[in-house]
Amino acid sequence: MNTNRSKLWAALWLSIMVVFVIFTGPGMALKAHALSWPEILKRARGQTVDWFMWGGFPSTNAYVNGYVAPQVQGLYGVKLRQVPVKDIAAVISKLLVEKQAGKNTDGEVDLMWINGENFRTCKKNGLLYGPFADMLPNQKLVDWTRPSVKNDFGEPVQGLESPWGSAQVVMIYDSARVPNPPRTMGGLLDWIRNHPGRFTYPAPPDFTGSAFVRHVFYYASGDVPSWQKKFDAARFTRAAAKTYKILKDLSPYLWRQGRTYPENPIRLAHLLADGEVDFAISYHPAEASKMISDGLYPETVRTFVFKKGTISNTHFVAIPFNAAHRHGAMVVANFLISPQAQLKKADSRVWGDFPAIDIGRLDNSWQKKFGGLPRGIATLPGSELQSHQLPEPSSEILIRLEKGWNQHVLKGR
Repeated sequence: MNTNRSKLWAALWLSIMVVFVIFTGPGMALKAHALSWPEILKRARGQTVDWFMWGGFPSTNAYVNGYVAPQVQGLYGVKLRQVPVKDIAAVISKLLVEKQAGKNTDGEVDLMWINGENFRTCKKNGLLYGPFADMLPNQKLVDWTRPSVKNDFGEPVQGLESPWGSAQVVMIYDSARVPNPPRTMGGLLDWIRNHPGRFTYPAPPDFTGSAFVRHVFYYASGDVPSWQKKFDAARFTRAAAKTYKILKDLSPYLWRQGRTYPENPIRLAHLLADGEVDFAISYHPAEASKMISDGLYPETVRTFVFKKGTISNTHFVAIPFNAAHRHGAMVVANFLISPQAQLKKADSRVWGDFPAIDIGRLDNSWQKKFGGLPRGIATLPGSELQSHQLPEPSSEILIRLEKGWNQHVLKGR
């Protein structure tokens, strides 16, 4: 009798586990049968990780190919290949097609640099492997309670992404031409009208141009905190209409009368360097200093943030659901949040990106190394930047604003 009862319980338990794995999906199945980190390192050795990422920043490309790739090859036997793309959304579309076709293994994308609406699309459609972030040993250095880390443009991360950097919008200007730049959005709009042809911004959906539109949206609505709450369609429509009117009315005062826009921030940087416009915009606070050291910008270039703040966010890496080399991708993701990789990336002579890790969680020797990094002649102090940070609105707002800009501003003239 006891034997039969034991067999019954064993069969029942097996059934429960099968149902658990089927209905909780591959992410939870991974957690139920998680490998140890040494086992992941063993499986990763010899793998080639294809990292699909936007390739428009020379400093980013140099960091990935000149530093990260040699390091993961030497330390872990993982070969890293950067696959530059113009828009990661095209990669997401490819994954959607593969998902619908049932291609669940041997995908060519092993790692992606994503955030915002792209992450939301991936999560909604089950395009990501994981959760995996909490399996990375270096995740202990990340402050997962930070709103911009815990949530990606309002979307809970839930271990499906691993952070590798933080960004904040800064305005770039040449102090020789504009000694006293406007420090408010309203002041900047007035300056643009009074100086026709001397300002422009990249056309959305470029992320820098889209960020400028979101700053105007915050200004037009007169509010920031409420846009972090549940989406209110009627209220958004009213605020968006004001935003489009401001930007449409501004178009004739822009570079080339707003008939065309720079395609990306690199093109905008060249316009500033060539003296065609007086301002540029960047998500990277140390970029202007890097441009000066590279000889693109004159030494009179400086940066500022608006008195009411500028938008800040975190960027992440994620692993597709069908990645062929997911263990190698995890090893790369873990290295990206190591103290040595974060220190190298934070150096303004290399990239100058904000760290994704909490420096306070490091020992004193590492904290001193971060504290001793050169800031760069045009880079604002970290304390000033951190005290002037605004959160991103939800990706739903971002997507609607980009579509609305295209309809009402670009095509509405």
